Amino acid sequence: MTRGRPPSAAHHRAAGDHPARRGPSAARRPAAPAGRDHRQFPPPQPRGTALVPDHGEFHYARYPAAEWREELLKVRAGGITVVAAYVFWNLHEERRGVFDWSGDRDLRRFVTTCAELGLDVVVRIGPWAHGESRNGGFPDWLLDGGCVPRTDDPRYLALVRPFFAQIGARLRGLTREHGGPVVAVQLENELHDQPGHLLTLKELARQAGIDAPLWTATGWGHAQLPPDEVIPLFGGYPEAAWDTAHDGWPAQSRAHYFFGPGRDDDSIGADLRPGGDSSGDSGGDSGGDESHLARYPFATCELGGGMYTAYHRRPVVPAADVAALALVKLGSGSVWQGYYMYHGASQKIGELSTLQESHATGYPNDCPVITYDFQAPLGEYGQFRDSYRHLRLQHLWLACDGPDLATMTLTMPPDAPADPADRTSLRWAVRSDGRSGFLFVNNHQPVETLPGHDGVRFAVELDGRTLVVPREPVTVPAGACFAWPLARRVGDCLLLTATAQPVCVIDAGEPVHVFTQTAGLPAELVFDAATVTGVEGPATVTTSGGDVVVRGLRPGPGCFLRVTAAGGGTAGVLVLDHDSALTATRGRLWGADRLILSDRPAVLDGDHLVLYGNDGDRVLIFPPPEPAPGIAASETVPGSAVGFVSGTDGVFGVLPLPPQAGGPPAVVVEAVKEAGPARPPVIDPVSGRASAPVDADFDAAAVYHLTIPEDAFTGDDEVLLRLDWTGDAGRAYLGGRLVADQFWHGPPWEIGLRRFRDEVLERGLELRLLPLREDAPVYLSPAFRPPAYPDGTVLELRSATLVPMPRTVIG
Repeated sequence: MTRGRPPSAAHHRAAGDHPARRGPSAARRPAAPAGRDHRQFPPPQPRGTALVPDHGEFHYARYPAAEWREELLKVRAGGITVVAAYVFWNLHEERRGVFDWSGDRDLRRFVTTCAELGLDVVVRIGPWAHGESRNGGFPDWLLDGGCVPRTDDPRYLALVRPFFAQIGARLRGLTREHGGPVVAVQLENELHDQPGHLLTLKELARQAGIDAPLWTATGWGHAQLPPDEVIPLFGGYPEAAWDTAHDGWPAQSRAHYFFGPGRDDDSIGADLRPGGDSSGDSGGDSGGDESHLARYPFATCELGGGMYTAYHRRPVVPAADVAALALVKLGSGSVWQGYYMYHGASQKIGELSTLQESHATGYPNDCPVITYDFQAPLGEYGQFRDSYRHLRLQHLWLACDGPDLATMTLTMPPDAPADPADRTSLRWAVRSDGRSGFLFVNNHQPVETLPGHDGVRFAVELDGRTLVVPREPVTVPAGACFAWPLARRVGDCLLLTATAQPVCVIDAGEPVHVFTQTAGLPAELVFDAATVTGVEGPATVTTSGGDVVVRGLRPGPGCFLRVTAAGGGTAGVLVLDHDSALTATRGRLWGADRLILSDRPAVLDGDHLVLYGNDGDRVLIFPPPEPAPGIAASETVPGSAVGFVSGTDGVFGVLPLPPQAGGPPAVVVEAVKEAGPARPPVIDPVSGRASAPVDADFDAAAVYHLTIPEDAFTGDDEVLLRLDWTGDAGRAYLGGRLVADQFWHGPPWEIGLRRFRDEVLERGLELRLLPLREDAPVYLSPAFRPPAYPDGTVLELRSATLVPMPRTVIG
């Protein structure tokens, strides 16, 4: 980066050279490789090879089996290629010797559904899982069995064997060896000091018929793992509900917004490790020697897709926090992006107890009884969140450039910030293979807004040639987070630099390379003149020395260039504006590779394009389909053609959508009872943290009865009940049965009604809401804290509305 001074250079380091740590996120500066002819660049790689897997957690047993396929289609449309799932022991053997693999617990059906949709699977078999499950997933009877869990105690292993045998029976024929989707098995979770026990579990699993090409274990917390027997996986979260209720951002989250080779975060699971410090005073830096990790790929399984709400700490995680953290991990060397959670879910209530972690079971944090929404990209009821769109944009890029990125190593600039408290230095890094690469920039972190940076240019040396980007200094604004290509192939041409982020490559007779504008900065493309004979399209094209410089671009659906290579071949370049790129979905549809831009979240299901919600009145499709498909809206007769492609917008065909239906019917809200006095704070004597209200406390709650009109439901589409309220804790009941709950933390509370349709129409829904005390020892995000507490408490139900999520089916 330069600011009126000679450019500094970041040099590629030779493959296999592990950088020494110079601070929490810095590496030594290695020597540059021997120079090569800069026109030599990597040969074309097959597109779509997922060498950087995108892996998303989805807990099958916490979601209705009838909806798995629909939700997995959403997961796939978000660019996820691998689905991970815990096998919670207490959900399958709550009573000793009585196994339940039926209905929502049908592991085999879930895995085969993934296979049918082309999704690979990571099975996290435990036996201890965590996942905010009661006893970490252990059945109560196991803890009363006189054994020492999570060790090689023969009494414990005797209990594990039947459980593993059951899993093995369900996965028979579904492992990779037999052509199935199971590509990895995770042993245990957060076990940091029992490498021998992990080996024992691996042998027990194999004896039970559980096998996969990859065996993994969580590596955080300085975990001692058996060398070369498991791949250590790491994580990082924007927030931490397991932290204390201190009024500020958890220190351990800060380091995840700095580039660097460090993988460990010793704060994850620290609240359960002897001597662990969940307050995160380490700032997220493990502080230990990580040289032993050089033998393993940099892989993750728990990049925070959001965060759950504990009673004492209730953070809100915006989409920008999730997207920036994920991109920083890619820039730092990750070759396996794993998100926890990617899809939210709902805790089960067992026959013998509730199944969430709580103070009552010795856990330091009280969790909701039901909700495990996690503020995930796909919510507890399949809601599409902003983080879904931001991550999808990264996943589209990885699906195309992942094979190249996977071989690239990290180089840090010599002036990289070494202090995680540094808020003034611009954070950037390069991943390259010595011939081409990507420049990563992050100027975003949660809570603390980072300043903009004026007069910025970057200089990177590749193959003995210094690439300076952009050609004229720019201002990198606060919140900017992007990746720019360096010496990247575009057809048979060499794109030296671009101030635009790659999105995907569409096969449209010629390769069409799609980019997106970043951070509002002018889009500029610079080609190696020796590889280009012409650039046609709406741009200003000049030749400067050995470079062809393309400027004056107006990103959007019409910003299309055709580049002709020295050998005569052509390639298209499409530069989208960022808002349009966030609506992009890519896949094979109607016999061709297509890019779809839609304000309504889009899912591909065979030759059907499924759109959710009511946003927008058109869909843009490139290349335009021939012949034009019909539209079947879910509220019309399926298969009825009610619209066709009509006109164009730039290079896209325009598909008008059916007019939106009228507004949803009103919910009838009846106030049944006012709330009693607010409950005094209750502090858990072990953890010292505030305890959640128990069943008896809700006897003093404000009670409302909600009547849902029958015409709220159309077909089998989802309908959300959205509650705008302020208070402490809320519960929703159907006929006295708890079906949903929330620790209030600011955003509206949404309850999906589809799975309860018949019962909710017959009985209505009962809400019980408790007031929040001004002196409650809980953390709330500053943006959502109540402005006033009349009489020292606050409780208000402002509205209850229905939000239909109709599906429009095209094709």
